[in-house]
Amino acid sequence: MSEPKGAANSQPTAKLPRKIYERELAKLHEELVLLQKWVVETGQKVCIVFEGRDGAGKGGTIKAITERVSPRVFHVVALPAPTEREKTQMYFQRYVPHFPAAGEIIIFDRSWYNRAGVERIMGFCTEEEAKRFLEIVHELEHLVVESGIVLLKYWLEVSPEEQSKRLQARISDGRKTWKLSPMDLESYRRWHDYSRARDEMFKASDTAWAPWFVVRSDDKRRARLNVIRHFLDHVPHERIARKKVKLPDREPAGDYQEPSYPYKFVPEHDWDSKA
Repeated sequence: MSEPKGAANSQPTAKLPRKIYERELAKLHEELVLLQKWVVETGQKVCIVFEGRDGAGKGGTIKAITERVSPRVFHVVALPAPTEREKTQMYFQRYVPHFPAAGEIIIFDRSWYNRAGVERIMGFCTEEEAKRFLEIVHELEHLVVESGIVLLKYWLEVSPEEQSKRLQARISDGRKTWKLSPMDLESYRRWHDYSRARDEMFKASDTAWAPWFVVRSDDKRRARLNVIRHFLDHVPHERIARKKVKLPDREPAGDYQEPSYPYKFVPEHDWDSKA
């Protein structure tokens, strides 16, 4: 498999202008708020998985989804490396407690598919363990879907050139250095190993009940809009009428007086003069 599925749907070469992006994102955010209300009131359960190479744009896409909705409904799960105890558990055990209950949307920033990718390539599991995972993962996901969970799996596909550009930016930008680890550098070097692992993962787990959706992510703005649009289209929902809201009158002050307490205010800087 030299190209991810959907390769025929080539991405426009021109970057999406910020003005258009922000306009369309605002519209999608309104739809996400409506979806959120529907999920809560109907008890729907939604699970979204994001996978892809380092620098593919998973974090930015997840942030675009969640920045205008409630963290009580949209939960982002980004698990750290397993503890010594977790290493002795059944592999899927540490992920299952994070699956959604009624009225929740769970977003996995990397998931159980670590076993098919980074763990396999970096030697954190044996080849036998990785093969066994690929043999049974479709069965687990069938159980997930049968339980009433809407499961969506997205693979963000970034080109070698764009990945190089983004990782180089992490090196030179002090705000992004935390995003670059020795593991990222090693995964960058082993591009083709990751490609082979991706291909095997798709072959084993791209099923009718839990298909992989591939997102071309060289243009971050287009990718974010495309994912949100696709997500909204694939979680069946209806618009729930919103009650008209009017601010009530505040209660009268009565005998209340502002205290003379010596508040410790945060210093206010003259930011305008630093422009």
